[in-house]
Amino acid sequence: MSDSNQETEVKFYVSNIQDIEMRLQRMEAHLLEPRTHEVNLRFDTPAGDFQRDGKVLRLRKDKAVHLTYKDQSQLKDGALTRREIEFEVSDFENAKQFIEALGYQVIFLYEKYRTTYELDGAHIMLDETPIGSFVEIEGELDTLKPIAEKPGLDWSAAVPASYHALFERVCKARGLTFRDLSFENFKDAKITSADLGTRTADKPH
Repeated sequence: MSDSNQETEVKFYVSNIQDIEMRLQRMEAHLLEPRTHEVNLRFDTPAGDFQRDGKVLRLRKDKAVHLTYKDQSQLKDGALTRREIEFEVSDFENAKQFIEALGYQVIFLYEKYRTTYELDGAHIMLDETPIGSFVEIEGELDTLKPIAEKPGLDWSAAVPASYHALFERVCKARGLTFRDLSFENFKDAKITSADLGTRTADKPH
């Protein structure tokens, strides 16, 4: 990307993530990161300043540990773009305690399995979450639509919402009261596109 601190991405809800992965493999997309479990913690002030302003302070653990800050996002041509500052830290629990010592608190935990491919200079993330499967594509704004169309994703079905926002939609639709987007909380749930307020983007090939 031209600006290492600028994140531009688009997200799609899909019905068959395995089929999308097979399509990427047929196109000889490069596997950057095999399927990996992620745990993400979002922090905020006690008054909820970050969430109110659309900002994100996140600690993520997968094969490494990353601390991330994101500015409020802007919607441009169907994609979300915003400043992102991210760096690796050595210890998840110590980083959590450090952030809490500064006065921030965990407001949301979410987990997923992510597989990452590279195609035409963009990163394509295949996300399996407790509320369904999604494809995120991150790259230059003018390349996102043609890259999305290669594995058969419908650009008009792009989801301009974070996983936190999607989780809140599901909780409202289902009358759920728990805080976290965990596989344990959703182990017996069958989440639909109506619950998510979106539609599937994968088209038959």
